[in-house]
Amino acid sequence: MLVIVPLGLLSKAYTGIGQSWVNDYSGDILYEILWCLVFFWFFPSKKAVVTIPIWVFIVTSIIEVSQLFFDRVPVTLRETIIWKLLLGSAFVWWDFPHYALGSFLGWLLLDRIYQLTVLRPQKDER
Repeated sequence: MLVIVPLGLLSKAYTGIGQSWVNDYSGDILYEILWCLVFFWFFPSKKAVVTIPIWVFIVTSIIEVSQLFFDRVPVTLRETIIWKLLLGSAFVWWDFPHYALGSFLGWLLLDRIYQLTVLRPQKDER
């Protein structure tokens, strides 16, 4: 999480090759991974390895669709940095594949973390 948050914030300021994609979509992938890690921190189980990425994808997709109705929210609220970071600013269909990729990568990461922490062989305590 300490790596993903700064990467996500820096992705908005990146200039260079692929700038448009990095600025607009890499954060979507990192956002999904971050939420997977946050929830896994509180619910570290084998079942959670699968269910968390699914729910993160569903909820972020709902948030994306809700952006179609953001015009009903006062502009001063929609322009705050917290609003933009957590809820976005505009509906974009192309965000969905990036959410799916981020959730998939989140699942891979959670599975690896689970294997390394929960399933590792315990030292013989003699």
